[in-house]
Amino acid sequence: MTEINISDSEKSALKAVDRRELNDLIDQAVREEQLGTLSRLPLSSCGTYVATKLTYFGKALKALSEAKSAKNIENKRDSAVRAGRDLSFAFSSMKCRMETEEQEGERFYVDENILWPSHFSKNLVVRVSFRWRRTADDAWTFGSITFRHDVQPRPAYTLPVPKRKPSAWKQAEGQQNELGRTWEHFMHSALYSVRDFFREGGDGAKSRRHFKQ
Repeated sequence: MTEINISDSEKSALKAVDRRELNDLIDQAVREEQLGTLSRLPLSSCGTYVATKLTYFGKALKALSEAKSAKNIENKRDSAVRAGRDLSFAFSSMKCRMETEEQEGERFYVDENILWPSHFSKNLVVRVSFRWRRTADDAWTFGSITFRHDVQPRPAYTLPVPKRKPSAWKQAEGQQNELGRTWEHFMHSALYSVRDFFREGGDGAKSRRHFKQ
């Protein structure tokens, strides 16, 4: 899972691509109506955001190459140009995010490798570990923050009433699935909360160790 941190493999791919070369190859791809030389860049390894925009750009180029009438060709070319700009923007955004993370990494790192519980109860717990230091010359301080949340069941008024009452096993399965979705959302919120705490200049030595929502 890479929720708040760009993975090492994605960083390597981002660093292997030059922005100016990327834009030149995008323009070339539109002229040639195919990805062509652009395919040799490791864009599909630069994260889901960039990979998705690359897929859209490839589809736009294919549609352009298959267009027949002058009007359709013009429309498809405009679409391909926009898709190329979206790809360039996605790459630039990820590159900036990587640079920001590397700068922040000199002062803090939030560990997002959190294991899913094997069973969920209504008392959800997420423990986020981190390392932190005041300056790049200081030694690392390691710590963690535990988040707790008591789930309050809500009646599902919008759902149709089943003709037959679900079995106990089916009800338990549904409850586990719902608690799992709630825990995942809670876990994401906890990660971002800790990341934002340090990003905003928070002092790891003074951070609370327990939160309850």
